[in-house]
Amino acid sequence: MPSYNRKNIRNFSIIAHIDHGKSTLADRLLELTHTVAARDMQEQLLDNMDLERERGITIKAHPVMMHYKGKDGKIYQFNLIDTPGHVDFTYEVSRSLAACEGALLVIDAGQGVQAQTLANVHLAFERNLEIVPIINKIDLPSADVEGVKKQIEDLIGLDASNALGCSAKSGLGVAEILEHIIDAIPCPKEPEDDLLRALIFDSHYDVYRGVMVYIRIVSGEIRKGSQIKMMATGKGWEVLEVGKFNPAARPVDILRPGEVGYMIANIKNTAEVKIGDTITLQKYPATDALPGFRLIKPVVYAGIYPIDATDFEALRDALVKLQLNDSALHIEQESSTALGFGFRCGFLGLLHLEIVFERIQREFDVDIISTAPSVIYRFTLGDGTVKEIDNPAHYPDPAFIEQVEEPWVKCHVMTPGEYLGALMNLGMEKRGTCIKTETIDAHRLMLTYRFPLNEIIIDFNDKLKSITRGYASFDYEFDSYEKSDIIKLEIRVNEEPVDAFSCLVHRSKAESKGRAICAKLVEVIPMQLFKVPIQAAIGGKIVARETIKAITKNVTAKCYGGDISRKRKLWEKQKKGKKRMKEIGKVNIPQSAFMEVLKAGD
Repeated sequence: MPSYNRKNIRNFSIIAHIDHGKSTLADRLLELTHTVAARDMQEQLLDNMDLERERGITIKAHPVMMHYKGKDGKIYQFNLIDTPGHVDFTYEVSRSLAACEGALLVIDAGQGVQAQTLANVHLAFERNLEIVPIINKIDLPSADVEGVKKQIEDLIGLDASNALGCSAKSGLGVAEILEHIIDAIPCPKEPEDDLLRALIFDSHYDVYRGVMVYIRIVSGEIRKGSQIKMMATGKGWEVLEVGKFNPAARPVDILRPGEVGYMIANIKNTAEVKIGDTITLQKYPATDALPGFRLIKPVVYAGIYPIDATDFEALRDALVKLQLNDSALHIEQESSTALGFGFRCGFLGLLHLEIVFERIQREFDVDIISTAPSVIYRFTLGDGTVKEIDNPAHYPDPAFIEQVEEPWVKCHVMTPGEYLGALMNLGMEKRGTCIKTETIDAHRLMLTYRFPLNEIIIDFNDKLKSITRGYASFDYEFDSYEKSDIIKLEIRVNEEPVDAFSCLVHRSKAESKGRAICAKLVEVIPMQLFKVPIQAAIGGKIVARETIKAITKNVTAKCYGGDISRKRKLWEKQKKGKKRMKEIGKVNIPQSAFMEVLKAGD
């Protein structure tokens, strides 16, 4: 184990768009520094979740320490802090970057600069990191290295003359990257004093030892037995273990300034560890916390219910266990007349929702149903109170509503030029306004849009990919709340409101959405012995209606010949029976109907 020398430490991150080779490059770095034995090596080593491997995305950030002997004969300590690439996890990315001095910007030589490349680069710029451009996949036939260098200079504003070319898959050019890290990325700054300040950039729950807190030491030292406190929550703990990731957790005696590692302090709940918080000593506390801390707030809400009511306890356990490793997941219990008992969950975005949904089904084997995702609307009532509402069931009385505000986002879309017309149509359909259009090169454009968040959380990405044949990419960031005409669309089946189908929508979309849901329900609700009206209503006004026909029984089949009055008598009797049945009859909506309606969308 080399002795500690702050000047020989390099803390860096790899930032890239999805599928540009970030995890593959990390694998090669681990191989070349002999951090992982050849027999233990596998693809996407730092992505240890099945879902991460299948989808080819990083969901959870993983730090790892490597030792590398440079050409100058010195042994350097490289701390690679792997980050998620998806827009939903932007805050995790920003905290991970705050623990670094530099970043390797990986760009696919075939695809060039993409939307999320830009978003993550701006995060790195904000933190004044040293950015090293790396052009990956240079061995592909479609590689256009010079074109990508020009994009880096024009779009990002970085000097790309010394950009490194490599192929992370074959290992070509990776050794040069390691040498370049020593020269290009600065060592950690000298601490201003000896008071302990450690940045929490992530955490995860270990079943046997409680919460492992991932930390970067900015100043001071932390060791086993240190009495610490978290500056945001004010809670105190005794440190039971400190260590580094190599890539498995390995205990060490002490963590010093500039080092990255973990600490364990018998913390039982990840909610007590806030990402971005500062750790200091109880006896000699730092006066000011490290900058940039904010609480993670959910952006998208959806109800999750068990398909079988007896699975409610199993679903509760599954969500609690997921929350242990995912502090951004927000859970509260709720009940619905149609779906029974379930949970209202808050997510960072639609990908986060999808991943939680899939993990519940896979890891805990619970069959679940989700209500349509919705965002948080701000209602200002007549008496001046402001309510934040994401659930249609809590919609206030319209008579008391002064105004409604909805969240808007700024969205950057990168697309080949030939799809501009189709994209403009999609933008209009989603109530977006185009702020500017920029030409990147001969083939590609970058559009900057403003969209209401509720328009892009359900199917925007799918539609964008289908109209551009998968070539477009997009990235969004929260912009502001704006006044809007949001109303509650209520769906009634046989005059009874069904709260699971109700939703909050913009008035201009209410009628088309109501028609779509009614049309879907007619297909999926089985015929009854009486006519069943399905209506979409806004307040007292019906905006769409469909009718499920009654199952007919030929009551006059036994009549042959004779007077017509015999048949009329039977028909009248049947009519009275149907009317009575309609008054007392209940329509049982099958579980599959809920799933189908959620898929109906707009």
